Amino acid sequence: MAAYNQNAESENPTSSLSLSLSAAGSDQQQLTEEEASRYDRQMRLWGLEAQQRMRNATIVVVRLKGTAAETVKNVVLAGVGKVVMVDGEEVMEEDLGAGFLFRDEDVGRNRVEAAKSRVESLNPLVTVEAISDASVLVGEKFEDLVRRVDIVCVTDWDRDGLIRMNEVCRKNGKLFYSGGTYGLLGYIFCDLLNHDYIAPDRSGLKDAPKNVKKTEHYSSLEVALRHRWTSLTKRQTKEVNPAVVFSVLAIWQYQSLHAGQLPNDTSAATELQSIANSLITEADVNKQVLTQAPETLLETMSTTAAHEFSPVCAIVGGMLGQDILKALAAREPPIANFFVFDGHTGAGTVTRMSMP
Repeated sequence: MAAYNQNAESENPTSSLSLSLSAAGSDQQQLTEEEASRYDRQMRLWGLEAQQRMRNATIVVVRLKGTAAETVKNVVLAGVGKVVMVDGEEVMEEDLGAGFLFRDEDVGRNRVEAAKSRVESLNPLVTVEAISDASVLVGEKFEDLVRRVDIVCVTDWDRDGLIRMNEVCRKNGKLFYSGGTYGLLGYIFCDLLNHDYIAPDRSGLKDAPKNVKKTEHYSSLEVALRHRWTSLTKRQTKEVNPAVVFSVLAIWQYQSLHAGQLPNDTSAATELQSIANSLITEADVNKQVLTQAPETLLETMSTTAAHEFSPVCAIVGGMLGQDILKALAAREPPIANFFVFDGHTGAGTVTRMSMP
């Protein structure tokens, strides 16, 4: 089909950005007329250059549970070039209530194989690849997978595995996202390396340009977890809801101590409380705001962390997909760099962890 072109796009301020979309074997292709027609409304929002970057991007999404289902839906509908879904596990009955990609008859089938046709039906212009062999997530096979994509998105995974995958992405210059839910809590972490984007100029100068180029320097997950809260004022500490942040971090530490297993009984509450309090002390959180994690919150997490709630998955997965699109479009500031969602209050906050 004929390629879509737009001369006026040369004036788009994002044209000077050089987001690296260089997956092995992928060529920078122009939008076809069919793509231009399908994505016309959203291109009016973020421009042809941004849509072009999405069109040429390949995203790998690891583990297709409730959060990932929403993320995949959003990036596919937006028109990314290719989505690679990786999951070696089978559909279980509890998966039916957490997302929308599976049906009763899918129970017992591999998750990505069961979901592939439904994902393809969301947008036939997007290439969808399903990998049911989990061995591609370790060793040289994972290195090879990372080299041929642009963004790696890992969902509902343990902390130690996320650190390993993040380091492989950094080594190969690829953007990294992770996200997941623990009952009524959810999180998103991103490492976008050195990320350029366009933002409105807020200098107030009369002759200043409407938009300016900005750069954020992200840290790896391993470095982010060493973040110290010393520099935050009492007000700033309150605003980022540290109790939820450290509840998520405590769950990660619990998994590390229990071979990747999530707490699923009230008997784990005491250990979670001890872990969270230790992390709060080590991070030097403002003592006027938080000296220990709320006991009721950790008691709730001890019984709900291993379970998915569809509304929480939808919110966290939706934000994760939206932020991936932001990173590709380079038109707005993405999350920097640790987002948490509290389903008890419906509020979400972002903490800059070990970022300049």
